[in-house]
Amino acid sequence: MKGKQALGIAVLLVLQCFWAGASHSAASGGKISDEEVSKQKAIYESRGENTPSGYVTGRSLLSYTYILSSGFKQSLADLGPRDRWLDIGAGEGRAVMDYCTSKYDGTLLQGSERHGKKAQAIAMSIEDRRTVHWHQTAASLEANQMQYLFGKSLREYLSEELGKFQVITDVLGGFSYAQSLSVFMEKTLALLGLNGSFYTVLQDVRTETGTNKPYYPDARFLTEIADSDGSEVKMCSWLKRIGCVEVTCEARADWTPPLEVYQVRKVCDNVTVPGLAPVHFEAGTPPERGYRIVAPRREAAKQ
Repeated sequence: MKGKQALGIAVLLVLQCFWAGASHSAASGGKISDEEVSKQKAIYESRGENTPSGYVTGRSLLSYTYILSSGFKQSLADLGPRDRWLDIGAGEGRAVMDYCTSKYDGTLLQGSERHGKKAQAIAMSIEDRRTVHWHQTAASLEANQMQYLFGKSLREYLSEELGKFQVITDVLGGFSYAQSLSVFMEKTLALLGLNGSFYTVLQDVRTETGTNKPYYPDARFLTEIADSDGSEVKMCSWLKRIGCVEVTCEARADWTPPLEVYQVRKVCDNVTVPGLAPVHFEAGTPPERGYRIVAPRREAAKQ
């Protein structure tokens, strides 16, 4: 099995290793094996020198503003003290710390208007990667201004225990790593308030225009979807099939590997997500995934 590793980012060095790279390998399709699931779990649990290239846990809020859809910066600025922001796959929670401190007010807010106190910000990670800096920052803020959730995946939380959010972000978190992508989207949209937005990104995926090829020679895209008849479905097209959302997709061909970024705005509550059956999964950072569309599913608010 031949491994591949992404090149370093050639642009926007200010992101400070936003992407250390991606590692994945070409393989024939098939059902998810216990071996690949075990390999992926080992990546989640890795620490220090054992952490594979591409598994970045310290992304700043500045990197989020560069990579996510153009509306993200203003969406964050529009949040007030009664609003809430959830960052899925937050790693060390650096982006949340940046938002909750004067670093956001002094630099990242420039060009956007915001009034009053900030929203509550919640970082979510499968593993606990809080640092001393996190604990010091939390202790200096009002109670519950920022929180850190860890120990289980998004789908394992009850919607009632998490509540509703006006902004949800995922920068190479569950949207890039989930084995069941349709369940992940159901859960995310169940947590999103009406007119709220979910901002996320994928590496090395067929873009909305359909003109790009896989970044790695003789390899497949990192995330692929097939319709029930076997024809290709672009990620942007699949997202636009979800009921009660408005979707924008932006290709970023100047990144290495190339990206597509998404804004999914919830416009009504009768959300239906086209079901995806996993047909291929190969552990990596992020993993290589293949899906087949099955019957649509209604938003599972009680999951």
